[in-house]
Amino acid sequence: MHFEPQRSGYEGGAGRRDAQGALYMARMHSPGRGKSGSTKPLVDKAPEWSNTDSKEVTELILSLAADGHTPTAIGTILRDQHAVPDVRLVLGKRIGQVLAENDITGKYPEDLMSLMRRALRLIDHLESNRKDRHNSRQLELTESKIRRLSRYYKDQGQMDSDWMYKREQLRLLVE
Repeated sequence: MHFEPQRSGYEGGAGRRDAQGALYMARMHSPGRGKSGSTKPLVDKAPEWSNTDSKEVTELILSLAADGHTPTAIGTILRDQHAVPDVRLVLGKRIGQVLAENDITGKYPEDLMSLMRRALRLIDHLESNRKDRHNSRQLELTESKIRRLSRYYKDQGQMDSDWMYKREQLRLLVE
Protein backbone atom coordinates (compact mmCIF):
# COMPACT_ATOMS: atom_id res chain seq x y z
CA MET A 1 0.00 0.00 0.00
CA HIS A 2 1.13 3.48 -0.81
CA PHE A 3 0.02 6.44 1.30
CA GLU A 4 0.07 10.04 0.13
CA PRO A 5 1.62 12.42 2.63
CA GLN A 6 -0.91 14.72 4.22
CA ARG A 7 -0.61 18.21 2.78
CA SER A 8 -0.84 21.40 4.75
CA GLY A 9 -2.13 24.78 3.60
CA TYR A 10 1.40 25.83 2.76
CA GLU A 11 2.60 23.84 -0.21
CA GLY A 12 6.18 25.00 -0.61
CA GLY A 13 5.52 28.14 -2.64
CA ALA A 14 5.78 31.78 -1.72
CA GLY A 15 2.20 31.81 -0.45
CA ARG A 16 -1.12 30.01 -0.56
CA ARG A 17 -3.49 29.19 -3.36
CA ASP A 18 -7.11 30.32 -3.60
CA ALA A 19 -10.05 28.26 -4.88
CA GLN A 20 -9.05 28.84 -8.52
CA GLY A 21 -5.46 27.79 -7.86
CA ALA A 22 -3.98 31.29 -8.07
CA LEU A 23 -1.03 31.87 -5.78
CA TYR A 24 -1.20 34.79 -3.37
CA MET A 25 0.83 35.92 -0.40
CA ALA A 26 -0.51 34.92 2.98
CA ARG A 27 -0.19 36.69 6.29
CA MET A 28 2.98 35.80 8.11
CA HIS A 29 2.01 35.85 11.76
CA SER A 30 -1.74 35.35 11.83
CA PRO A 31 -4.17 32.76 10.49
CA GLY A 32 -5.69 35.21 7.99
CA ARG A 33 -5.59 34.65 4.26
CA GLY A 34 -3.74 37.88 3.52
CA LYS A 35 -6.11 39.22 0.88
CA SER A 36 -7.17 42.84 1.00
CA GLY A 37 -10.84 43.60 1.25
CA SER A 38 -10.86 46.24 -1.47
CA THR A 39 -9.95 46.19 -5.14
CA LYS A 40 -9.38 49.04 -7.56
CA PRO A 41 -11.98 49.54 -10.26
CA LEU A 42 -11.03 48.15 -13.65
CA VAL A 43 -10.35 51.21 -15.80
CA ASP A 44 -7.94 51.58 -18.70
CA LYS A 45 -7.72 55.36 -19.02
CA ALA A 46 -7.60 58.32 -16.67
CA PRO A 47 -10.87 60.17 -15.94
CA GLU A 48 -11.72 63.31 -17.93
CA TRP A 49 -11.35 65.61 -14.93
CA SER A 50 -7.85 64.40 -14.04
CA ASN A 51 -4.50 65.88 -14.99
CA THR A 52 -3.32 63.78 -17.94
CA ASP A 53 -0.28 65.76 -19.05
CA SER A 54 2.44 63.12 -18.74
CA LYS A 55 5.34 65.57 -18.90
CA GLU A 56 3.86 67.70 -16.09
CA VAL A 57 3.15 64.62 -13.92
CA THR A 58 6.70 63.37 -14.40
CA GLU A 59 8.09 66.77 -13.41
CA LEU A 60 5.88 66.79 -10.32
CA ILE A 61 7.10 63.33 -9.32
CA LEU A 62 10.75 64.34 -9.72
CA SER A 63 10.32 67.60 -7.81
CA LEU A 64 8.47 65.88 -4.94
CA ALA A 65 11.18 63.21 -4.79
CA ALA A 66 13.83 65.93 -4.65
CA ASP A 67 11.98 67.36 -1.63
CA GLY A 68 12.49 64.01 0.12
CA HIS A 69 9.04 62.42 -0.23
CA THR A 70 8.64 58.64 -0.50
CA PRO A 71 6.85 57.12 -3.52
CA THR A 72 3.77 56.50 -1.36
CA ALA A 73 3.69 60.11 -0.18
CA ILE A 74 4.20 61.31 -3.76
CA GLY A 75 1.18 59.30 -4.89
CA THR A 76 -0.95 60.74 -2.10
CA ILE A 77 0.13 64.31 -2.86
CA LEU A 78 -0.56 63.84 -6.58
CA ARG A 79 -3.98 62.42 -5.81
CA ASP A 80 -5.02 65.04 -3.25
CA GLN A 81 -3.42 68.23 -4.58
CA HIS A 82 -2.80 67.76 -8.31
CA ALA A 83 -5.84 65.76 -9.54
CA VAL A 84 -3.91 62.65 -10.58
CA PRO A 85 -5.89 59.69 -9.19
CA ASP A 86 -3.62 57.02 -10.69
CA VAL A 87 -0.15 57.72 -12.07
CA ARG A 88 -0.07 54.41 -13.93
CA LEU A 89 -3.11 55.41 -16.03
CA VAL A 90 -1.38 58.66 -17.04
CA LEU A 91 2.20 57.49 -17.55
CA GLY A 92 1.81 53.76 -18.08
CA LYS A 93 4.30 53.06 -15.26
CA ARG A 94 4.54 53.32 -11.51
CA ILE A 95 6.05 56.14 -9.48
CA GLY A 96 8.92 53.88 -8.42
CA GLN A 97 9.72 53.12 -12.06
CA VAL A 98 9.82 56.83 -12.90
CA LEU A 99 12.20 57.42 -9.98
CA ALA A 100 14.38 54.44 -10.99
CA GLU A 101 14.67 55.74 -14.57
CA ASN A 102 15.96 59.05 -13.19
CA ASP A 103 18.26 57.42 -10.59
CA ILE A 104 16.40 58.84 -7.57
CA THR A 105 15.89 55.62 -5.64
CA GLY A 106 16.82 55.19 -1.99
CA LYS A 107 19.43 52.80 -0.72
CA TYR A 108 16.73 50.51 0.70
CA PRO A 109 13.24 49.76 -0.65
CA GLU A 110 10.42 51.74 0.92
CA ASP A 111 8.59 48.81 2.52
CA LEU A 112 11.77 47.51 4.14
CA MET A 113 12.59 50.99 5.44
CA SER A 114 9.14 51.38 7.00
CA LEU A 115 9.56 48.04 8.77
CA MET A 116 12.95 49.18 10.09
CA ARG A 117 11.38 52.42 11.36
CA ARG A 118 8.68 50.40 13.12
CA ALA A 119 11.32 48.20 14.74
CA LEU A 120 13.20 51.28 15.90
CA ARG A 121 10.05 52.72 17.49
CA LEU A 122 9.43 49.42 19.28
CA ILE A 123 13.03 49.29 20.52
CA ASP A 124 12.74 52.84 21.87
CA HIS A 125 9.48 51.93 23.61
CA LEU A 126 10.94 48.79 25.14
CA GLU A 127 13.90 50.70 26.59
CA SER A 128 11.55 52.54 28.93
CA ASN A 129 8.99 49.70 29.28
CA ARG A 130 11.05 46.56 29.81
CA LYS A 131 8.13 44.36 30.92
CA ASP A 132 5.93 45.09 27.93
CA ARG A 133 5.64 41.54 26.59
CA HIS A 134 3.17 42.39 23.83
CA ASN A 135 5.47 44.90 22.19
CA SER A 136 8.44 42.62 22.76
CA ARG A 137 6.62 39.99 20.71
CA GLN A 138 5.73 42.57 18.06
CA LEU A 139 9.40 43.49 17.79
CA GLU A 140 10.27 39.82 17.19
CA LEU A 141 7.60 39.58 14.48
CA THR A 142 8.72 42.82 12.83
CA GLU A 143 12.35 41.70 12.79
CA SER A 144 11.24 38.42 11.24
CA LYS A 145 9.47 40.36 8.48
CA ILE A 146 12.59 42.47 7.93
CA ARG A 147 14.75 39.35 7.52
CA ARG A 148 12.25 37.72 5.16
CA LEU A 149 11.85 40.84 3.02
CA SER A 150 15.59 41.47 2.88
CA ARG A 151 16.11 37.88 1.71
CA TYR A 152 13.62 38.54 -1.11
CA TYR A 153 15.36 41.78 -2.15
CA LYS A 154 18.76 40.08 -2.07
CA ASP A 155 17.44 37.34 -4.36
CA GLN A 156 16.03 40.01 -6.72
CA GLY A 157 19.37 41.85 -6.78
CA GLN A 158 17.92 45.04 -5.30
CA MET A 159 20.11 44.89 -2.19
CA ASP A 160 23.69 43.89 -1.41
CA SER A 161 23.94 40.15 -0.90
CA ASP A 162 26.09 40.60 2.21
CA TRP A 163 23.63 42.94 4.01
CA MET A 164 22.34 41.62 7.34
CA TYR A 165 19.84 43.02 9.80
CA LYS A 166 21.49 43.94 13.08
CA ARG A 167 19.54 45.54 15.88
CA GLU A 168 22.58 47.50 17.08
CA GLN A 169 23.07 49.19 13.70
CA LEU A 170 19.39 49.89 13.03
CA ARG A 171 19.49 53.49 14.25
CA LEU A 172 22.29 54.30 11.79
CA LEU A 173 20.40 52.74 8.87
CA VAL A 174 17.15 54.59 9.51
CA GLU A 175 18.57 58.04 10.28
